[in-house]
Amino acid sequence: MTSGKSAWGLRFERPNGWLQYEVAGNGDPVVFLHGFGLDAAMWDPQWSTFSAGHRAIRYDLRGYGASSAPAGPYSHVDDFLALTEFLRARPAHLVGLSMGGRYALRVAVQNPEAVRSLTLADTALDGHAWTPEWLQSWQEISQAARRDDLFGARRLWLKHALFEPAGRQPAVAAALETMVARYSGWHWREKDPDGAPAPPTAEVLARISVPTLMIVGELDLPDFRNIARRIAAGMPHVTLRTLPNAGHMANLEAPGEFNDLVLEHLRRN
Repeated sequence: MTSGKSAWGLRFERPNGWLQYEVAGNGDPVVFLHGFGLDAAMWDPQWSTFSAGHRAIRYDLRGYGASSAPAGPYSHVDDFLALTEFLRARPAHLVGLSMGGRYALRVAVQNPEAVRSLTLADTALDGHAWTPEWLQSWQEISQAARRDDLFGARRLWLKHALFEPAGRQPAVAAALETMVARYSGWHWREKDPDGAPAPPTAEVLARISVPTLMIVGELDLPDFRNIARRIAAGMPHVTLRTLPNAGHMANLEAPGEFNDLVLEHLRRN
């Protein structure tokens, strides 16, 4: 495994591909995991704030942003573990939004010694039973991508109710549009080798004992508000905080409040 300069940030070579990552600052490591269809740039409102007092690490997950698309067997957990071992960044504070929270939880279940604390923002959850509305919209987007209408799939994703509150802020809407335009659409079109864990995380929440901050936007969709309540009820050391007037993209929609909550969580843990 090697690391070297590339067009964006740093490149970490992995079996069947690579990860693009960035590191800034000194102190306790904090690793940021992004949401679906987005990339590490979604953490721009956090980057200078957290790197001022911590060793901040962010990367594009496999198939997103400037990281390579899956070209064989892999897992997001293995990618995280390899990168943090290479950077000597364990145990790390993990901050994950939506899909990023899903993978942060997988790490905490499979390798708890690698995790110092969790911050889960509007997180997804393996084992959650999604509403029919969510499943239908997801199917429509995937079908467009499989018809090679990637432009249409991206447009449907940006118009999803998930991003409606964020879309009311022009700068946030523009940032989302730029990131989604970079997304390859691979996960809509292909069968991902990184399958869901068995048993699903939702069934083993009581085993996750690291200190956890659960943040959810007041205006997020019912699926994600229900997941937040389920995690708060099922994990032993969770603080649940709701951000008023924020939707799914809490870190972008209310960056000041988000940063304050997470920094306080890190100070305590």
